[in-house]
Amino acid sequence: MGSASMQHVSDTERAESIEALQSTIRKTEKALAHVTEKGANTTLVEKRLRALYTSLAVLENVWHQVPHHYTPEDLAEARAVLAGLLPSIQRIYARSREGSPQRTLLERRIKALERAVQAIDNL
Repeated sequence: MGSASMQHVSDTERAESIEALQSTIRKTEKALAHVTEKGANTTLVEKRLRALYTSLAVLENVWHQVPHHYTPEDLAEARAVLAGLLPSIQRIYARSREGSPQRTLLERRIKALERAVQAIDNL
């Protein structure tokens, strides 16, 4: 898919992707607070959170021309983290119940992450 296809994503799908990323960010921020509270290693959760912030900024940039401050290195790291997250979310999705709210949420989350990877690839 080329960069033109990112522009052909419907407004509804754009809104769902943005909301899915915001929801994932909130969930990850809570996880970070929990891990920090327990005194456990926060490196992985912090890395994921940075990648999610980056991916949200990239989609906002592509779809709404909101400037972002991320460097090529930030983008490369975010892309690697997102690509690493996708298989585990896809496995959870595969086990989720057809028609369940969880399945819908996971489907939107997967699409949002895939679109973010695609957007980073097209920058």
